[in-house]
Amino acid sequence: MAGSLALILPPQWLDRLLLPLVAVAAGTLLGGAMLHMLPHGMAQVGPTAGGFWMTAGFTTFLALEQFLQWHHSHRGTPDRGAASGWLILVGDALHNFLGGIGIASTFLIDPHAGMVAWCAAAAHEVPQELGDFGVLVHGGWPPRSALMWNFISALTFPVGALLAYAASQRINIGGLALFGAGNFLYIAASDLIPEIKAPTDPLAAALHFALFVAGVGLVAAAAAMSF
Repeated sequence: MAGSLALILPPQWLDRLLLPLVAVAAGTLLGGAMLHMLPHGMAQVGPTAGGFWMTAGFTTFLALEQFLQWHHSHRGTPDRGAASGWLILVGDALHNFLGGIGIASTFLIDPHAGMVAWCAAAAHEVPQELGDFGVLVHGGWPPRSALMWNFISALTFPVGALLAYAASQRINIGGLALFGAGNFLYIAASDLIPEIKAPTDPLAAALHFALFVAGVGLVAAAAAMSF
């Protein structure tokens, strides 16, 4: 429902807030993947299988962008190539479904790590949903309809979580947690970090870097508290 903020906040406020939010989200996603999901997943399946699962998660998101012409945009403008509003929603639904699998699997292995992974994903969802809402509205969708379909696409997250829970009754789900970590790494490295690198203003670049480090630091502090 974060997209509804676009109806409340003045456009100039959104322009100022989006990239700082993206910087924090990049840090928390990277930290969540490397400091929480990776250690717990590797402990379950070992380094060789763990590397396979992380690579699979990373590659799946590359395929999602390549074949659906979909990627995480936070600008609120229709800059997603040839993607229609429906393709954006399908891509978001798949993204949320995979996120539900990865985060729920991490939670089932270690609740503390799962909560941190969820918080990292939530930090990312705010700028993402604002961007999605803006793209749909700029593409001619009525605001109420855009918000409703964004909400519906988010419901695939609990579906993925329930699937992970069902799988945990039969298989070792450490690989699924690492699959989610690969998703997080792709989003941070391919979609978020390039956006915060774009500004040429030294002050803006310094702010974004500081917020990125702050996002990593928050997740690192949570990791230290769990030991």
